[in-house]
Amino acid sequence: MPPPSHQKSFVLTVPESKRLIARALKRHPAVITALNQGIVAIAKGTTNSYVVEELTGEGIHKPHYCTGVTKPSRGAEQAETANKLPDLVLRRGERQHGVAATEIVSEMGPGDVFIKGANAINYERRQAGILIGHPTGGTIGAVIGTVVARRATLLIPVGLEKNIPGDIHEIHRDLTRVGSDGSGPTLWPVDGTIFTEIEAVQLLSGARAALIGAGGIAGAEGSVRLSVWGAADEVNRAENAISDILGEPPFVTA
Repeated sequence: MPPPSHQKSFVLTVPESKRLIARALKRHPAVITALNQGIVAIAKGTTNSYVVEELTGEGIHKPHYCTGVTKPSRGAEQAETANKLPDLVLRRGERQHGVAATEIVSEMGPGDVFIKGANAINYERRQAGILIGHPTGGTIGAVIGTVVARRATLLIPVGLEKNIPGDIHEIHRDLTRVGSDGSGPTLWPVDGTIFTEIEAVQLLSGARAALIGAGGIAGAEGSVRLSVWGAADEVNRAENAISDILGEPPFVTA
């Protein structure tokens, strides 16, 4: 195979990354199969609110498709987020009204897809972690056993802004060792298919992408810098896909 002949780099803000991931996720082979033949359930979450829009082709008030969120320790008291919108559950592409994502898992099986975001990943180790504040484990606690037992696919759309150092399993063990003296959420390691901007670029264009920087100013706080390599047509497709989502507005403002 000849070496890649073209390379470009792109800076993606957090909302741009969420839109790119969601736009690509609807072209994921497992999602396409489940939309045509089975069940797709989308748990609440910030990235998943974009997934809802992409799968339905309809805009929603995304801050109302959330459960737990991370906000600054000070200064974001007025930032509006709430769990007010119904879950999106699709059976053979048709919306199932009045059915919660946590309920439909009992009907899932091989070929069905449950989509749940994460709060942390270690991309190199292909590990994902979910912060747990609910006493019974929240959404993931309610579904993970059934998803695994029924051999459904767990897809985890998550931005590279959430990439952290260290073994997430070991971090989880450290947090639980603290016992009753600890404060804040615990971190639950979850096995599933991690889908980041890197996978999104590859699926949309065929090009290879890598994270080469992060952070910035003037709205680029939390951003990621991606380098994209490939043949000319692959890099052009990646550039077109990214150009389409540039300027995505902030998820919510304080």
